[in-house]
Amino acid sequence: MDGKQLQQQYKNHISDYRQWDQVEHAEDWMLYAQNTGVQLSIDETALSNGELYTIVTNKAAKGRKGALVAMIKGTQAETVIEVLKKIPKKIRDTVTEVTLDMAANMNLIVKRCFAKADRVIDRFHVQKLAYEAVQEIRIKYRWEALDQENGAIGAAKEAGISFEPEVLENGDTVKQLLARSRYLLFKHQDKWTSSQAKRAHLLFERYPLIKQAYNISLELGSIFRTCGSKEVAFKKLALWYNTVEDCGIDSFKTVARSIQAHYSDILNFFNNRSTNASAESFNAKIKSFRSSSRGVRDIKFFLFRLSKLYA
Repeated sequence: MDGKQLQQQYKNHISDYRQWDQVEHAEDWMLYAQNTGVQLSIDETALSNGELYTIVTNKAAKGRKGALVAMIKGTQAETVIEVLKKIPKKIRDTVTEVTLDMAANMNLIVKRCFAKADRVIDRFHVQKLAYEAVQEIRIKYRWEALDQENGAIGAAKEAGISFEPEVLENGDTVKQLLARSRYLLFKHQDKWTSSQAKRAHLLFERYPLIKQAYNISLELGSIFRTCGSKEVAFKKLALWYNTVEDCGIDSFKTVARSIQAHYSDILNFFNNRSTNASAESFNAKIKSFRSSSRGVRDIKFFLFRLSKLYA
């Protein structure tokens, strides 16, 4: 018996797929109200052909059996709310905390469906905004370096000489320095390798604005790592806002405005120091399971197998 026949035998005769109570609507939504816990996470993931699903998970299950509360096709708030409201209100009102990202649709979903829960914006999404602000400056300088090199190559050709780019002491050209610094700017300086530390020294020496931006991003991360209460974190964030205003870097002003717009939900992190890491981990498990199930073209059957693991 080949693999396809075996799969059909399992689907139609061995498993209880045909008796699955979610089979009629599984492609659009699956719901396991009994898995609702006091602490939930909500996130989105691309499941098949880039199709997005909104996933609600129970933190207490730690990504194992009982973790899946709901899986709903799409990310439109009204669609997700309609499904989640099938969970009895008495159960929904027992939820005390939901972690999420900054997306307005996620905020609305949680607000409507879990009215008594604190909304906690994931600290790593906040930190990611700051890192991206640093990268924006690096990329701007990289394009400038490319233009300068192209101009120098053209001038060398007109002069009938060969072009020799400046080579820095670590072996990088300026263009390479800016390209290869990408990953070190996402890391805390304590985690740099010796070569990354040397590259960072050269980068910051030549581009002090990147160094300033990097230090501002570290200051934001330090607030989440070191502050033990909302009150202390609120004061530190106020000082951080002042630093951003003084630096004059437009991308960081955008980050600061985003934080101000969500500050109460961001500060809720300091209640239990909860993050959306469990949701990210669960999404990774789903993608891995999907990769190992490439032969399963029936999306409903794939979801059935997924539910057997996590519902």
